[in-house]
Amino acid sequence: MATSTPAGVRGSHAKHGADAESGAPMSHRQIMEALSGLMLGMFAAILSSTVVSNALPEIITDLGGGQSAYTWVVTAQLLAMTASTPLWGKLADLMSKKALIQIGLSIYIVGSIVAGLSQNPGMLITARVIQGLGAGGLAALAQIIMAAMISPRERGRYSGYLGAVFAVATVGGPLLGGVITDTDWLGWRYCLFIGVPFALIAVFVLQKTLKLPVTKRKVKVDWAGAFFITAAVSLLLLWVTFADDKYEWLSWQTYAMVGGAIVLTLIFLLVEAKASEPIIPLRLFRNRTITLASLASLFVGVAMFAGTVYFSQYFQLARDKSPTMSGVMTIPMIAGLFVSSTVSGQIITKTGKWKAWLVAGGALVTAGLGLLGTLRYDTEYWHVAVFMAIMGLGIGMMMQNLVLCTQNQVAPQDLGAASSVVTFFRSLGGAVGVSALGSVMSSRISHYATDTISELSPKQQLEAGKALGGGIPDMDLLPGPIRTWLESAYGHGIADVFLYSAPIAFLAFLVTLFIKEVPLKTAGALQQAAAQEPGAVPAQAAGASVTADAPVTAAAAAAPEEKVPSWAVAASQTEAGPDGTQRLAAMATVATAQGDFAAGSAGGGIPVRGHVRGAESVPVARAAVTLISLAGRQLGRSVAQADGAYALDAPGAGSYVLIASADGFQPQASTITVNDEPLAYDILLSGTSGLSGVVRSADGGTPVTGAMVIVTDVRGDVLATGLTGEHGEFDFAELVPGQVTVAVNAAGHRPLALPVEVGGTGVTRIEVALHAGARVQGTVRAASGPLADARVTLVDAAGNVVGTATTGSDGAYAFTDLDAGEYTVIATGYPPVATGLSVSGRGVDGHDIELAHPGE
Repeated sequence: MATSTPAGVRGSHAKHGADAESGAPMSHRQIMEALSGLMLGMFAAILSSTVVSNALPEIITDLGGGQSAYTWVVTAQLLAMTASTPLWGKLADLMSKKALIQIGLSIYIVGSIVAGLSQNPGMLITARVIQGLGAGGLAALAQIIMAAMISPRERGRYSGYLGAVFAVATVGGPLLGGVITDTDWLGWRYCLFIGVPFALIAVFVLQKTLKLPVTKRKVKVDWAGAFFITAAVSLLLLWVTFADDKYEWLSWQTYAMVGGAIVLTLIFLLVEAKASEPIIPLRLFRNRTITLASLASLFVGVAMFAGTVYFSQYFQLARDKSPTMSGVMTIPMIAGLFVSSTVSGQIITKTGKWKAWLVAGGALVTAGLGLLGTLRYDTEYWHVAVFMAIMGLGIGMMMQNLVLCTQNQVAPQDLGAASSVVTFFRSLGGAVGVSALGSVMSSRISHYATDTISELSPKQQLEAGKALGGGIPDMDLLPGPIRTWLESAYGHGIADVFLYSAPIAFLAFLVTLFIKEVPLKTAGALQQAAAQEPGAVPAQAAGASVTADAPVTAAAAAAPEEKVPSWAVAASQTEAGPDGTQRLAAMATVATAQGDFAAGSAGGGIPVRGHVRGAESVPVARAAVTLISLAGRQLGRSVAQADGAYALDAPGAGSYVLIASADGFQPQASTITVNDEPLAYDILLSGTSGLSGVVRSADGGTPVTGAMVIVTDVRGDVLATGLTGEHGEFDFAELVPGQVTVAVNAAGHRPLALPVEVGGTGVTRIEVALHAGARVQGTVRAASGPLADARVTLVDAAGNVVGTATTGSDGAYAFTDLDAGEYTVIATGYPPVATGLSVSGRGVDGHDIELAHPGE
């Protein structure tokens, strides 16, 4: 018998882990440990795509390839990533996510080793396809697993970390590749081996730290859909790669290949419409946010990959830099990506607002690419650095947040498919962009070189023709005038690539304008699953209202949004059990016991028995105990007897959620694992806490009646409100223990806010002393009577302006909420008049001011 024992729950045969009785939510450290393997795997996957960027000119030269091979070494991996991403996403909805990501890492390792041993361009391209298959799984599964563990509201913070890893690997890869290539005892082959150690470490770290419940479902993979989407994308990429090189853009080859891609896409859509487990559920696109986010990701992919792939050629071929310096010069883009992805994630977690970051990111990417389109071979580097930084800032703001807004829109069972859809379109945009822009770059370089070759002498023109034809030129072997001529052609041609990418980025910006901002959910996918089906026991994440994540009735959906008292809000905890398993512990709303089911369900399943106890093991009679499936379906219910005993039956072996609640106690829920023998499971409930106190006047200690008292949590959500009674007293029950802020406001007094720690048991009592808020008021008069529109300024003894006021038609002015002390009142409108006054107690009433012109 295997059990997973959450905090506060004791199984008869279970051992206790270090945190077994802490009851604390999953800490930042625990989450980071669980994500460490994901970030290592993602780093390895992205590194494999970018580390070869600065080494490619040398790799292609050594292997005897040309510009087409250069493009396809990059495109082959992107194609494999693009085609496999939806398949990985669907498998994640059907199988163990942990096993899948380890399989993806293994495929990636095999591909990396084969790539490093390549003897010709064809072998290298094939190995990059294998790498891409594994990398597609890593890129998709990292987002999916993170979404399963962390709520969308908190996910922005951790998406920032993944975005930072992506940034470092995306643009730091070329730097590392340049250093390796320039190191004599290493060479370019180690660029292809470099990701293997990271991937191996990731496999072992994931085995130790990543523990997720496995949803057992009958696996039915949509192989037909996978084939047709792969064929359609491959044919499209072949067309954009060879267009304007092997044949004209408008030619019979174009019509055949584009027409074939369209036919294959239509067949794919037909297959998906009829598939029981489609690789891309078409119903997802009924959601406007998912459709627009996918479209924006397609456009962003073009910009993102264009920058990382073609910067290396610009610096090495247009500016004659070494591979190492080429990587160093892209650091501004690293910094932009790193800063924007991290900062935006942190702020989104605090505010819950994400759309502004998407829109700003689209604008910055467009601006950055437009500016990069002005580059030439002799452009000042600091200009290039600023342009790259702007582009990096924009990509960092958009990349993770497009995934985030999509994940926030879908049900838990579609999380994998939806996440992979966005990643798919981003990779598709990158693959198409690299292929198409590579073809454009080749033709533009040839165009500019042909236009300017007349500037060379006849002998130099002959040598220049040889340098331009064939493979990637070695600039160091060319004479000065020819090298300058070719650098100019490369600089202008590569700049055109960025210039042509700018309108595509602008389309991404326009699309983000139409994405509707939806508040981020506060429950992770596993927690949402418990509240998915109608009739399920409510289970929400910390700080979420009843309407936040769970299904609601039509009437409830139409009702205005309102705060829910703290006792009605479900809190979430993810805890580490004795076997290292991270389990869901979701707090549910307090249920009123109806009927006595102490004998348990009579379904003839596997018995689940135990006792419900409170502090010091005191039995909790009539506690409601409910057994639900991981999908949220209620399977059994029992009410504890006088001795706290409960009994119910599980329908069969598997994982379930057991929820216990009782008046005066915090609800407790835990995931249990039932095998083929009876399970003994004891539940420990902790009592709710209270907060009470008295509000008094600070000067005389008299009770303040009718003061408004507001209690908020650390996120600023209102937990309780109330007015003080006749003796200044207030009392709130059913508060969750922890740090809160108590704010008090009363007429004639200065408002006050103070932090309070609500204890774990009993009632926490406080006293609040409010200082009186003094007031100064009066009338400004002229000879003719009250003076309107006169400006009155109040200055304290230190010369600081406390406030200003403009008199109305009756000449009256007033300043409130003042401290006792010496002040100066200055009135203007006629020649100014300044008067001094001393404020104490409740202030000064009737401080009239006479204004007049001299001689009146």
